[in-house]
Parts: sequence; C-alpha cells; structure tokens
Amino acid sequence: MNQKYIKPDEWSILEEGFDAEMVKSSESLFSIGNGAMGQRANFEEQYTGDTFQGSYIAGVYYPDKTRVGWWKNGYPEYFAKVLNAPNWIGINVLINEEKLDLHTCKEVSEFKRELNMKEGWLSRSFKAVLQNGIEIKVDTKRFLSLELDEVGVINYNVTPLNSNAKISYIPYIDAGITNEDTNWDDQFWDVLNVSQNNQQSFIEARTMKTHFYTCTFMESRLFVDNSEIITGCNKEESSNYTSCTYQQEIKQNQTFTIHKFGGYVVDRNHNKNELVTAAKEALDKAVSFGFDALLEMQKQSWAKIWSMSDITIEGDVEAQQGIRFNIFQLNQTYLGTDATLNIGPKGFTGEKYGGSTYWDTEAYCIPFYMATKDQSVARTLLEYRYKHLEKAIENAGKLGFTNGAALYPMVTMNGEECHNEWEITFEEIHRNGAISFAIYNYHRFTDDYSYIPEKGLEVLIGIARFWQQRVNFSTDKNKYVMLGVTGPNEYENNINNNFYTNYIAKWCIEYALENIEIVKNDHISDYIRIKEKVNFTDEELAKWKDVADNMYFPFSEKHNIFLQQDGFLDKELITVADLDKSQRPINQKWSWDRILRSPYIKQADTLQGFYMFEDHFSTEELERHFDFYEPFTVHESSLSPCVHSIQAAKLDRMDQAYTFYLRTSRLDLDDYNHEVEEGLHITSMAGTWMSIVEGFGGMRVVNNTLSFSPKIPKGWKSYSFKVNFRNQVITVNVSQNGTRFELEGKQEINILVNGEKITVTPNNLLKV
Repeated sequence: MNQKYIKPDEWSILEEGFDAEMVKSSESLFSIGNGAMGQRANFEEQYTGDTFQGSYIAGVYYPDKTRVGWWKNGYPEYFAKVLNAPNWIGINVLINEEKLDLHTCKEVSEFKRELNMKEGWLSRSFKAVLQNGIEIKVDTKRFLSLELDEVGVINYNVTPLNSNAKISYIPYIDAGITNEDTNWDDQFWDVLNVSQNNQQSFIEARTMKTHFYTCTFMESRLFVDNSEIITGCNKEESSNYTSCTYQQEIKQNQTFTIHKFGGYVVDRNHNKNELVTAAKEALDKAVSFGFDALLEMQKQSWAKIWSMSDITIEGDVEAQQGIRFNIFQLNQTYLGTDATLNIGPKGFTGEKYGGSTYWDTEAYCIPFYMATKDQSVARTLLEYRYKHLEKAIENAGKLGFTNGAALYPMVTMNGEECHNEWEITFEEIHRNGAISFAIYNYHRFTDDYSYIPEKGLEVLIGIARFWQQRVNFSTDKNKYVMLGVTGPNEYENNINNNFYTNYIAKWCIEYALENIEIVKNDHISDYIRIKEKVNFTDEELAKWKDVADNMYFPFSEKHNIFLQQDGFLDKELITVADLDKSQRPINQKWSWDRILRSPYIKQADTLQGFYMFEDHFSTEELERHFDFYEPFTVHESSLSPCVHSIQAAKLDRMDQAYTFYLRTSRLDLDDYNHEVEEGLHITSMAGTWMSIVEGFGGMRVVNNTLSFSPKIPKGWKSYSFKVNFRNQVITVNVSQNGTRFELEGKQEINILVNGEKITVTPNNLLKV
C-alpha cells in the first residue's frame, strides 16, 4: 500500500492534519534548497517525537572511513558523506515558560503544511493546546533565497487565543549535530569559534579531515501585530551553541512575530580567515531587504525558472503535481552556477548515498538540464568529469590498469572512488559508458563540437583504454568477453557478459576512434596537443578496434533476444505477475542470496541499452526485448519506470506508458518504495521529465534535426513543454486533436513531426 496523504494540487504539496507517523516522510517531501544549501522540512520549534534532522551545504563533505568485514586490494578507503551541517533554523518557543512541542501538546488541530512550488517557499500552520492550557495559533513560512544563495529566512508567528501569554522566542544555532549514517559515530565538525555581535550570532567550524571552513550565522527581528519592536535579548553561548532569548507579554489575539535570517558562508567561496566578515555582509544585505522583499525576489526567481522548465498537464491533477514536484526538486538541487558541484541522488533531502555523484547525472540529468537551461549548464556537468580525469586514471591504477586507462568512480565527491560495496565498486563499471555517452548526447543535442577537442577526447581515450584492458579474449568463443561485472540490474552480481556493459564498451571504443579521426582532420592543433599528452599510437588504436569488432554478446536463438548475461535462462523464470504480493519489495523481504538466484530485475538493464542506443535497433527488436524483460522487472530502482515509460510510449502502449509515468512522477509523493523518510530520489526525477518529453512527446534528434512523435494519455486533455534546442526555444502543446508548435526567436527552424519535415517560424502558431 502506497502512502497517499499528500493532497492533489497543481502547484503545491499539501498536508492536512498532524500525524506523528508521517513526520519523517514529510520532512523529506517538503525539503527546500537553492543549489548552494538545502534542508529537510524539520520544525523550527522543538520536536521530541521521531524526526530526522538534516541541513546540508553543497560541496562540503567528510571521508567516513570504510567499514567492511575484511579488506580487499583496491578498496576505497572512505565513503564520502555530505555532512549534516550546523542547524540554523531552530527557534525554541516558550508560552508562559512551557516549550511548544507538537509531540507533547494536549491537542493539535487545523495542521496544514504547504510547499509552494510556484513561488519557492514552505509554510506551516496549526492550532495547539499546551499542557498549561494555553491555546495558540502558529503560522510559519520559510525559504532559501535563490537570489542571495547563502541566506535563508523564516517568518514565525504565534497568536495566543484563549488568554494573554508571556511568549519567548529563542532562536539558536547548534553545531553539536551528527549524521544519521555515520560509520564510526565520528565527530565530523570541529567548532573553532562561537561569537555574537549585537543581534548577530556566528559559529565558525571546519570539517574534520577535509578541512572545509564554514560560518553559520543568524540575526532576528521582532514584531507585534506587524509593527517592529526593538527589544534586547539574553544571550547564551556554549562550545558549540549560541542563542538569543526574546521575551514579550502578548495579549489575547495579538500576534508575536520573529523574522529569523540565517545560513552559511564557506571557504569554497570566501577567504577562510574572513568568514565572519562575509557572514555579516550576507546578513546585512538580507536584513536590509527584509522578509517581504526577499520573498518577492524569490517569487520572481522561481517565475523565471518555471517560464522555461514547466510542463503543464490539463485533466490530471496528480500527474501535474507529480511532474512539477520533480522539476521543482531538480532546480532546488542544482542550478549549474558552480562547476565544482554535481547532483547527488538524494540532493539536500537526506544522507543515503552520501550526497555524492553517481552515473545518474550523465544518464538521466544532462538531458533535462540541456533542454531547460542554457547549454552551458550541461557543458559544466561534462567539465566536472574532465576535471576528475586524473583521479579516474588513479582509480583504474589502484585496480591494476595501466597506460592512462580511466575508471570513473561509481560514487564520488572529488573524483576518487568512495563506494564501499565491492560488487558495485569493482564491478559496476558500466558507469564509464555513461560518461562517454553524455559527451555524445551533448554534441548531438547542442551541435557544439568544441568540447570534444578541448576536453572531451581525453576522457574518451581514457575510457576506451579501460575497456580494451578490461576484456579477455575467449579462445572457446573466439570473441572478447567481459567477466565479473554488475550491470545496471544490481540484483545480479559478479556475472559474465552483461549485454549492456559489453554493448556500451564496444560503442565507447568506436566513438573514441571516430572522434580521434575527426579531431585529427578538423582540429589539428588539438590533435597534436592531445597525442603528445596521452601518447597513443596506431598500434594501440588497432587493438581497440579489434576488441570493438569482436565483442561477444550472449544471445538466445529460442527467444530471438540478447540475454541480459550468460546463464540468464538457467533461472526459474517466474514473472513478477506470478510473485506473491506479500513478497514485495523483494529487497526488503528476501535474502540477498535469494535475490541473486531469482530472475527479477531491479531496473532496466538490457532495455537500458535499447533506450540509449535506440537507433541501433528496430522497433520490432525493441518490442521483443521489452516483452521478454519487463515482466521480470520489479522496478525497485527509482531509475527504472522512466525508461520503461519511454519505451512503452514508443511501442504505442500508452496505458502502460502512463502507469510507468505516474510511478516515476509520484515515486516519492506516494512512497512506492517505502523509503521516502530517508530522502527523495532527485536524479530519477530527471527521468520523469524524460518520460513526458521523450516518451509522450517523442522528442529525439534525428539526422541533426529535432524530431517529435507526439502521443497523449487518454485521460489527459493536453500537455505542453518547452525545449531550448540550440538556443532556440520551442513550445510543444499536445492535445487530443493535434499538436501545436510555437517558436521563440528570430529565425525559423525545421523539425520532424512523425517523420515529416515541417518549418516553424518565430511567433507563429503551427498546428499539426
């Protein structure tokens, strides 16, 4: 049973009624971020019930020493973790000296929480009766500013309803926090200094080992019935905590308000010795604007984002809410303004996966950012991997590879591998292919070839060298084979000849060879520079070609399909439909041994290859493989439903495509995998965007031309989206009786619609 307590709404995530069982789930679902920092939707006031405190700063991490049963050569020494940062949102609230705590109140009513995605803010309101009998009404609103991305602001209001009351606000900063996922219960933060200056408070701290220097700060303003009051505060300090206490006698039905400004400055952006100065500047600027002006700026910033990235759906509120939630969270996580940052699978919403970079970025996120932002954002994501090329070569070297072979990490913060499960660290090497594919995908979509001679070719060469060394030549098969791998389907470990891995390895080598020739012919100075730098020879390239030309792919003549790996047909082939529902999800019900021996597929594996290399296969081949593999797929990876939705749409199975779309778009909202309290599935949210644009919209680049094959679910009246294709923005609106195209720009563009070439001219509506 999926949890279904979020109210359907086109622009907001809404929760009505207080349920302590749902607090941790809501802390994930209502998370906020601005690309530079983020936080779970923890209550500002004290809450003694079950909660998962979480505030995170982009790019600040800790190398938590790997904990394993026994050590293996090449094992990563640490698992990088985005750190739970000092908490600045806290405001203890006392009513006649009794702390407000929803866990201990006599009564909580009219509880409502809203995440307004259109304008980028989180609000909460409720009435509560405390143990001392005082009834109060509370209204809060907070956001993390996109405009001033080191600052967040809280508007907190308390109104006593049944008597006068002495109300105390105690805003604080607390650096005595830990991660829930620590391996050794280490202290991650070293607090250097706690200081206060008038109404401003600061905690300077640095991370252990990595030595990121940070300053967490706060300042408050007080109001009674919207009129600002000047009042002193009682200050309190300890070695890792600072607070100010503001106290006021408030009459019945009067409203006492605190505006709390807080946030982080870090030495990634400032001199580490001048962080308090930088924090003061951030506070002075924010306070001078005030809450209302900052909120207005927030609305404008989000309006600009939505003007390009919004997808509208008419006739299906749950589907509309789902896609906007996904787009909103992607933009909260990464905005492309900092080339040293990337996109973690949980973003700023939890600690699982360490907040690190996975292959998800290249395989799923780049298409979203290419089409909804300026193409420079996608190029920045590619450059992130180029900057880590030397580390990728080091990673391969630790495993015994030579001659500049590069193995990009499965999980990383700084280019080093830091994943601590051997079957993934050593064997899930297909991630290398996603890095190369992203370079190809970027060039295909943007037509910007400059990245390849400048930076990309070196990456392609390092990856091709890895694949050439990773295969064995089988005299029995007279082919090159790939042994001991884990494909995208992580419910299979240490298997031989995974189709997807072998196929993408062959393609990577061919793509590297192709681009060496192009650069040699068209960019001779870059070619000479690269050849001198990485020192490849014709003999080496001939070895690569031999591997690519003679790669082995397991195939079943009986079923006329490529096999996911050697021996797949030896399994007991019971479909998911015949699996007892009480056994699902199998990753929470079964032993790992039982999962590995089962035919069940966690996510698209062979079909992932058919998705990425769609033009290499006929529609009939796709249909055969889809019909064979999808019935064994349990979709217990967040990355699975979107690929299947796109392929079902291509096969004109719109009911199935819609079911998969709803699952990917509402994966977290409806908690399909029963784990949302750990955080959201950020990177798979880009797959939701792909489900509509590539699935229902049928968008592809065919022969250097933007192409659409629009389809629409039967329950929808219409849907629309925009894509920025080569600096021209085209709006696509699909309804039950046709598709309209509109072009923003100054020159016409030729596109393909269902295979036919049409011309769209600027500011003219074209209906097909």
